[in-house]
This record gives sequence, C-alpha cells and structure tokens, in this order.
Amino acid sequence: MAKTGKQIAALPMRWTKDGKFQVLMVTSRDTGRWIMPKGWTMDGKKPWTAAEIEALEEAGAVGHIGRETIGKYTYDKKLGDGSAIKCKVDVYPMVVERLKRDWKERDERTRKWFSAKAAARKVSEPELAELLKTLKDKPKKQPVIREVLKDL
Repeated sequence: MAKTGKQIAALPMRWTKDGKFQVLMVTSRDTGRWIMPKGWTMDGKKPWTAAEIEALEEAGAVGHIGRETIGKYTYDKKLGDGSAIKCKVDVYPMVVERLKRDWKERDERTRKWFSAKAAARKVSEPELAELLKTLKDKPKKQPVIREVLKDL
C-alpha cells in the first residue's frame, strides 16, 4: 500500500431554528458506514468545487462551500481489485441551504443530520472523529466556518 490517493470532502453543516449545530453524513455504498460526501479530485476543477459536486451527488446537498479546508484526515480505501490505498482527504466546510428530494445517488446511500458529537461517534476514521469533536462547541468561532458564513 505504498501509493497515496488525494481526495476531497465536503462537511455539510447547518444550524437548526433553535441554534443547534448539525452535520450531514451519508452512508458509504459498500459497507454502509457513516461518512462525509467525498471523492477524488477532478481535473480542471478547484478542490472545493469538486467537494461541492460530491455533496450534491452523494447527499443532494445544495449550499455555500468554503475555499479553505477545515481539516484533513487519512483512511484506507479498498479498491475494486481487493487492494487498498491510503487516502489523504482535505475537508471543506459547506453551509447547506437546502436538500434536494431527488439526487444522483439517493438509491445507493442514506443521509442523516447528526450533532457533531454524534457524528464523531459514528465515523470509523479516528482523525475525522477528532475533527468533528472540535466542532461540538462554538463552531461559529472557527475562522474557516466564520469565513463561509460571512459570504452568505
């Protein structure tokens, strides 16, 4: 497993009417684990634009994505031939404005809103869990999220 893959992810988020912070997770197609919408970088597309496309295709999420990463994590991606590749994932924050009822991968995935703390317990990747835990208290104080909110 010498090669390293480069992926991008969106961290779709919202605040409920009563001010609770939530993140949107989707299930992976193969194992049904809870993950963030993510994928490979796309030729000719900025990484945050690729992350926004993944959020739309995998979760039906439409919103405003930040241009700076909120964090990164690594995981082992199993490939079709049974081998695995270590992937580094850059995570971009995305404030969700709406969820589409009809989206590309709706028949292949489940999507669900979680508190940051609950999401951290659901994911398998320790670094991603740590990133989510940093959001459980005062996410609006994080400079990268503040920047996205400013642009709304």
